[in-house]
Amino acid sequence: MFSAIGASTGGVLAAATIAVLLPASAATAHEDASIGRHTHRTVATANGRAKVVDGERYKPTIWVDPDGCQHWVMDDGAEGYMTPNVTRDGIPVCNRGNACMVLNTDQHFATDSYRLNAAGRSKLASFFRSAKASAYVVVGHTDSRASDAYNMRLGLNRARAAAAVGQSVGARIADIRSFGERMPKATNATVQGRAQNRRVEIMCIR
Repeated sequence: MFSAIGASTGGVLAAATIAVLLPASAATAHEDASIGRHTHRTVATANGRAKVVDGERYKPTIWVDPDGCQHWVMDDGAEGYMTPNVTRDGIPVCNRGNACMVLNTDQHFATDSYRLNAAGRSKLASFFRSAKASAYVVVGHTDSRASDAYNMRLGLNRARAAAAVGQSVGARIADIRSFGERMPKATNATVQGRAQNRRVEIMCIR
């Protein structure tokens, strides 16, 4: 039997433990000791002999879906919800997320740049200090004038720049992502539409 346990506190991902467990009838007591990436579990069996079970400690990837649900994903592809709260049907009850700030990148980044100007840093710091959300997801968007790969990188770098401001004032950043040109807010056929699409959105999880 395998068990996976993940936790995220204060923006730091706690280690998840994968361990091989003996059947309940054989194990009467146990003592855990963690050394580096390995977990050693000493189990007292029914015949009085001690058995050491080796496992490994992993730090899972954590991502947040649009409903504010946190997911953990292990290296082998195993995935699950972070929340222990579910409905009778097994559907997770998660913190709802909503876009609580949209930063116009034309005003706060130079063209083709992901370096925030002073006004942008000040605006973001003030926002993160006052928003009082439990966590934030920062998402970068662009217009469609460059290649898809370039826009994905630019959107991600701008989202990282905005997230770094939040982290500097103690905000918990649950996820940083980019959609590049793939989720336009307006048409890319006009100057005005492209300007609306160049943005960084911050989702508040409450």
